[in-house]
Amino acid sequence: MSSIQNLPVIQKLRATSIGQKYAALPPLGQKLALVGSVTFLISLILTLVYFFVDRIIAIGSLSSILAGLATGAGALPVLFYRHITRKTLNTMLGAAAGVMLAATAFSLIVPGIQAGNGLWPGYGVYVVAAGIMAGAGFLVLADQWLPYEKYLEQGETFDPLRKVWLFIAAVSLHNLPEGGAVGVSFGGGDWHNGVALATAVALQNIPEGLAVALPLVALGYRRQQAVLIATLTGLIEPIGGVLGIIMAKAFLPLMPVGMAFAAGAMLFVISDDIIPETQSRGKARYATFAMMTGFIIMMVLDNLITSP
Repeated sequence: MSSIQNLPVIQKLRATSIGQKYAALPPLGQKLALVGSVTFLISLILTLVYFFVDRIIAIGSLSSILAGLATGAGALPVLFYRHITRKTLNTMLGAAAGVMLAATAFSLIVPGIQAGNGLWPGYGVYVVAAGIMAGAGFLVLADQWLPYEKYLEQGETFDPLRKVWLFIAAVSLHNLPEGGAVGVSFGGGDWHNGVALATAVALQNIPEGLAVALPLVALGYRRQQAVLIATLTGLIEPIGGVLGIIMAKAFLPLMPVGMAFAAGAMLFVISDDIIPETQSRGKARYATFAMMTGFIIMMVLDNLITSP
């Protein structure tokens, strides 16, 4: 941290009148000023994009940012509780899996097939099927680049701190296609599907943020640091969101493929990571019913959002 503060650019900024006023603030005031400045800058950029570039890009970018911030919101309980029961966390993860399954089906796969049939009559379902497998294959390759599961299986012989950071890196990597899925939905021009999917991703990110923050607190990290790290893992999603919007709008004929690719990536995360985690200590029927409840809730929400 001290080496960063000694950088010439930082020193020049601190020498300005604004930098001096910022340094004179108490620690809490500095944090609030930083958050306020970042919020203002993002709001200004999105406002300019909304009025002068493209409304869909602005709304989609804002939605992916809010969905990413839900990860930090999910980590907030660690500020008050050091221990969250395994049953509670598994129930939340199960509900998140159900939400994501419904969103994947109704906001990505079904619209993708419809759009595919519009471009290639009678072949939309096959294009989407191929895209789903491509999305899953991408995450298989990503997991080979970051083989965190191999380390997690080595038990106490492996450094617990490194385990946690490998898990955080894997969560961050998997958040990228989630953000891309939100972006592709908005890029297709139907903001209803985009809002529905962003809502689902946000709901899924809440238990994910808690799952990231809890082990950090257990390893001795300050609670505020754990919340900040969890929030940063979620802020990978806006990057994917912006990329998804741009690609969908620039290459509109490939939009059904993009939706299917995102759906495949999300299905892979749900079936390979979230559901096995909820059942890792034996059959957990409560997690199964939580998943079904999450699916139903998202199905109803999606119907309310997308209904004319």
